[in-house]
Amino acid sequence: MTEQKFGTTRDGFGKALVELGQENVQVVVLCADLTESMRTHWFKAEFPERFLEMGVQEENMVGVATGLSLEKKIPFACSYSVFIVNNALGPTRASVCYSNANVKLIGGHAGITTGEDGATHQALEDIATMRVLPNMTVIVPADEEESRQATHAIAKHVGPCYLRIGKFKTPRLTKINEPFKIGKARIMNEGSDITVVACGNMVSIAIAAAQKLCSGLGGEKSICVEVINMHTIKPLDTQTLFKSLKKTRALITIEEHQIAGGLGSAILEAVATYDPTLLSVPAVTMGVPDTFGQSGDGNELLKHYHLDQKSLEIQIKKVVSLQRELKRQV
Repeated sequence: MTEQKFGTTRDGFGKALVELGQENVQVVVLCADLTESMRTHWFKAEFPERFLEMGVQEENMVGVATGLSLEKKIPFACSYSVFIVNNALGPTRASVCYSNANVKLIGGHAGITTGEDGATHQALEDIATMRVLPNMTVIVPADEEESRQATHAIAKHVGPCYLRIGKFKTPRLTKINEPFKIGKARIMNEGSDITVVACGNMVSIAIAAAQKLCSGLGGEKSICVEVINMHTIKPLDTQTLFKSLKKTRALITIEEHQIAGGLGSAILEAVATYDPTLLSVPAVTMGVPDTFGQSGDGNELLKHYHLDQKSLEIQIKKVVSLQRELKRQV
C-alpha cells in the first residue's frame, strides 16, 4: 500500500501565490502581521515589491486592497478568518461587495481544528457571514492541491472572493492539476443509499466513513454512500446536489462551522426554493451547535463536537434506517 500524503490548505494557497506571481505581474499580496502563518512569506521572498505588510489592521487592509483593485491590480488580502471576516466586515460590505471590486479575501486558521489557539481564533461563523454578501464568491477547499487550484481559479474570476483555509493536515484527495471550476462540486464517492455533502476538512472524513460503510465491515449490511465535495458554497452547485438526492432520497451535510448559516443551511434553502419535491427527504445537518470552540488538539475537538468519522457513521446509519422505513410505508 502506498503511503498516504498529507498537507494543509494554507500550504496549497501559499504555493499558488508564488505561481500566480510568476504568471501575472498584477497579482499583489497584503497580509495583517501573519505572514508565515498565512504562508504569504513565500510570495514575499520572491516578489517583495508586490508584498504589503499591513500590520494588525484588517479593516484598513481591505480598504487598501479595494483601492489596488481599482488600479487593475489583483489583490489578495490575507489574515485569520475571525479577523478578516469580523473586523473588516464594514469595508468588505461597503467597499468590496457594493463596488463589486476584484478583491480576494483569504481567511486562514478557520474551524475548530485551529486547535490550541482556542475560541478567539476559531472561525465558526465566517461562511454564514460571507455568503450573504451580494457579489461574494465563497470557496472552502478540501486539501492542499484543491486549495492551490482554487487560488488560481479566484485569481481569474473577476469579482469579490472569499477563500477559507487552515493549518489542519488532511490526506491528498485531489489529483494534481485536476480541472477546478468555481460552482461545480466534485463527487468523491458514488453511492445510492445516502448523499453526504461536505466541505473543507470534513471531505476526507466523509470519504473514510463512506468507504468503511460501503465495505460492510463488522458484519453489518453495507451502505452505499455518495460523497459530494461542495467546495464552492456560493454559488452552490444545485444541479449535482439535486441529481444525487433524487437518487438516494437521504441527506447529511457536515461542516467545520456553525450549523446555522453555513453549508447545511445553504443546501436546505436551495432544496426548499428550487426543488420542494425533495423536502420529504430525511436530512441531518452536522456542525458546531451554536457554541464557541475551545482549546485542544484538532482531532480531539472534532470528536468532542461529533464531527469525527465515527460520529458521521452513526448519523449515516440513523438516516438510512429512517429512509428505508419510510420506503416500506409507501
